[in-house]
Amino acid sequence: MGCYECCVRCLGGIPYASLLATLLCFSGIALFCGCGHQALTETERIIETYFARNLQDYATLAYIIQYFQYIIYGLASFFFLYCIVLLAEGFYTTSAVKQTFGEFRSTACGRCLSTTFIVVTYILAVIWLVVFACSALPVYFFYNMATTCHTINILTETTSSINQLCMDVRQYGLLPWNATPGKVCGMTLVAVCKTKEFFLTYDLYIAAFVGAGATLLALVHCLMRLSANRAYIMAQQGGHRETSVNKNTLQLRGILQGNKRGSLCPYPPPEDSLYCPYPPPADSL
Repeated sequence: MGCYECCVRCLGGIPYASLLATLLCFSGIALFCGCGHQALTETERIIETYFARNLQDYATLAYIIQYFQYIIYGLASFFFLYCIVLLAEGFYTTSAVKQTFGEFRSTACGRCLSTTFIVVTYILAVIWLVVFACSALPVYFFYNMATTCHTINILTETTSSINQLCMDVRQYGLLPWNATPGKVCGMTLVAVCKTKEFFLTYDLYIAAFVGAGATLLALVHCLMRLSANRAYIMAQQGGHRETSVNKNTLQLRGILQGNKRGSLCPYPPPEDSLYCPYPPPADSL
């Protein structure tokens, strides 16, 4: 076998659908976990600097942010291992590998494992749909804040009531209602929007939102691929059983017809014949 044939054979054994889903999942998780972790840190810093003067006002928020960061660590580790397992399962079930190693074989354990992967991936996709929706909330908050700053900039030269335009984080549940000041108004809000922390946090939340969407898309892609492999396994298994049953039936019919004619047929009859066309051996009973 030449080098070209060897390369073609190796490339033919790669499950491209599983590889694409794995790379997409890795990219999405990296964006969501990395950018989300840093965005939470910057959010705590902004709240502490501009929206709260007392430590007790944002202590609960600081604990929640810390817990979410720990959850992010666990998510990154779990999805890394799970995507590796799905990729290995894709290499195992690809049709090119089946052709390389011989006739199709399917065990009850393999079918059970494939069904388990489908159920687990479906549950993860539903959970991640909720995560994807929740990751849009901070993007919405910072978008409203940026829009308010833009409106203040437009009204600066036409009216003197710009101090009535405020951004109150208490209405989003980030701080309790008795927090001081809890809101930023007018030109102070514009100054906050022009800071480096605001732009960085806004961009990080957008990247985390995109990462959550990419991860959800990867999970849906994995679910479709697993379902297709499951259907292929069941179809191949059913065809293999039907072929074996047909062969056994034809052989049995040939033997029965040979018995009716007074001799046994030592060879299986043709597929389109129910009788034994071969003469029995000389020492046949």
